[in-house]
Amino acid sequence: MADRTLTRDRVLAGALALADEIGVEAFTMRRLAAALGTKPMSIYYHVPGKEEILDGIVDLVFGEIEAPPTSLPWTEAMRRRCRSAREVLRRHPWAPPLMESRTSPGPLSLAHHDAVIRCLREGGLSWQWTAHAYATLDAFVYGFALQEAALPFGGGEELGDLASELTEALPTDRYPHFVAFTVEHVLQPGYRFADSFDVGLDLILAGLSSRARDDSPPGRVGGGRSDASATTKPSRGD
Repeated sequence: MADRTLTRDRVLAGALALADEIGVEAFTMRRLAAALGTKPMSIYYHVPGKEEILDGIVDLVFGEIEAPPTSLPWTEAMRRRCRSAREVLRRHPWAPPLMESRTSPGPLSLAHHDAVIRCLREGGLSWQWTAHAYATLDAFVYGFALQEAALPFGGGEELGDLASELTEALPTDRYPHFVAFTVEHVLQPGYRFADSFDVGLDLILAGLSSRARDDSPPGRVGGGRSDASATTKPSRGD
């Protein structure tokens, strides 16, 4: 008999909390049932299986990301959206590898993608540059979130202590640039790995803004391959 206290929303909320706690690799329907205080068969009554659970919680993560505000210039709107995405992914560190891998995107995911595409198009980017812009921005956001989550001690003061111990153990004559970088930058007061996010985001948005102004075709910039058929963000999940 189905657990009458369960709903699909409660199952997905519990699944999201469990994924945040243990990650998706260790996630099982049995562990979810235990977390919800029910039996696995009761969960199947509301959600068919694990893949549908993953679709649902990825959709919830997309729903937490602020869409680009329509009241701001497009670069500022995208900056707000990307900063929001980074903060959301810090709360859900398991999510970045799954954000674009799901083949059944939910309504929150689709609404978010639609809002981002609208923002880029209203900024003056062609369909081709909209595809490149969306892919580049999310590659940066997701990649930064993954790197930040993997840092020892979260990139705080303890990271400086670790860097100090590391450089003291390294021969300066063998790795002069690495040691100098660590001493002259990483170990300086106020250093935070997190500060690189806004720097990188500003560089990307500045480049995209210049492309929006001249609207030149993508071409073979930096040896890259032009994809004249691109019309949307290149993702299996859209």
